Amino acid sequence: MTRATSSAPNQRMLRIAEQVRAAITQVLQRGDVRDPVIEKTLIAISEVRMSPDLKIATAFVTPLGVSDHAEVIEALNKHAKYIRGRLGPQLRQLKYMPEVRFRDDTSFDNYKKIDALLRSPEVSRDLDPNTDDEE
Repeated sequence: MTRATSSAPNQRMLRIAEQVRAAITQVLQRGDVRDPVIEKTLIAISEVRMSPDLKIATAFVTPLGVSDHAEVIEALNKHAKYIRGRLGPQLRQLKYMPEVRFRDDTSFDNYKKIDALLRSPEVSRDLDPNTDDEE
């Protein structure tokens, strides 16, 4: 009998993802990573997604105040194994320490586009309750 699989994360994946996010945040705040690009950049980790087997953690990060996100993401991925090693004390309950991958979080750009679209005159006109439908 095959088991139905779902692409939605289960409760355990969400809980572990939040713990990994908090642990990565602590490592970056303490300044454990000795890289000039990472040290001089304020990095916000908006979300961590775990693979179903909990062996891969994909962290979506937004470097604040930096125009070149690719350089920061590259530096984080270069130091991913070191960061993984520093996560151990906070994630002792896990059987396997997850491999950490860093990706640029583009959700803020998407929110900005949606907001600009909703503020456009065409949409504002359609949403205005005071306009008459008589034409």
